[in-house]
Amino acid sequence: MQNILDIKYKLEDQQKTAFSLARQKLTREEQKLEELNTKKQKYQQELKMQMQSLLNVRDIKWYEDAVETMKYKVRIQMLIVKRAENELEAARIKLTEIMVDRKTHEKLKENEFEEFKNELNSIEKKEVDELVSFKYNNNTVSSEED
Repeated sequence: MQNILDIKYKLEDQQKTAFSLARQKLTREEQKLEELNTKKQKYQQELKMQMQSLLNVRDIKWYEDAVETMKYKVRIQMLIVKRAENELEAARIKLTEIMVDRKTHEKLKENEFEEFKNELNSIEKKEVDELVSFKYNNNTVSSEED
């Protein structure tokens, strides 16, 4: 039973590592999304400033394109973040399942040990009863012989 429990502990440790890696990935992807949003805002501000100053059509077009590109990248990054969130949730669910399985095996081991102790106690009681019975019968037989 201990071998199975040891395996369950190893599986739980592996899943904790997988969960941690998924969490780190999500954090990285969220940071990338934040950076893209910041860049997009910067380009939008630059575009607004370009439109308010002397009209330079080439610069205005460049900033418009930059803003659209950032919008596209933000949408893509949001999908990546969502996928990372789903991976994290899947890792969390699997970790929970593994922890429940390990706890179940721990409880089974405890119950098995209690059952073993009860059986041992029962055997000891029988042996004591047999010994007492044997002594009583021997004393009774020797008393009758006298």
